[in-house]
Amino acid sequence: MNGEELTGVAGWAVNLMETLGGPGAGLAIAAENLFPPIPSEVILPLAGFTASRGSFTLAEALIWTTAGSVIGAFALYALGVALGRDRMRAIWDKLPLVKMSDLDKTEAWFERHGRKAVFFGRMIPIFRSLISIPAGVERMPVHIFGLLTLAGSAIWNTIFVLAGYYLGENWHLVEPYADTFQKIVIVVVLALVVWWVVRRVLENNRARSAGV
Repeated sequence: MNGEELTGVAGWAVNLMETLGGPGAGLAIAAENLFPPIPSEVILPLAGFTASRGSFTLAEALIWTTAGSVIGAFALYALGVALGRDRMRAIWDKLPLVKMSDLDKTEAWFERHGRKAVFFGRMIPIFRSLISIPAGVERMPVHIFGLLTLAGSAIWNTIFVLAGYYLGENWHLVEPYADTFQKIVIVVVLALVVWWVVRRVLENNRARSAGV
């Protein structure tokens, strides 16, 4: 598969990288953080593939993609800070089915496990972007958020960039495995959401029946 044959997101990413070099790879990954439908599991192997063609070095691919991940994460962190805890609680209070105690429990959980969530969240599809927002809402110290994001992103990015670099024009062989992983995550999340909604509806029905 040649770079000229690529279309869609893949073609856009390769053109961006070949035009701007390493910074193009960073820009593509920053965009992926802000718009999760752009898959890093495609962008990162493509960065390795493009590096293997000599558009930039492997080191540049790793540095720029990780920089892009951190920049994108900080943009969402800033969104969380702007939203703020008080505004978040006001919005939460108007949502159907949820209780303020649910948010209290979530905040308590993040207080205990937020650092692990930020670090490991950088390696989980969908959560990779979303985890930055509660970190901002809860005002996780900037330096801690930055270090955890840098470490988690560096591990995730290195795996996929190296895969693309050494597979060369066969970079796309990585995609089915990453796609399967993403689908598993989505199915698990949807199952948990459905379970939670059903449980909450049943609780509400029982409360109404008891006249509470």
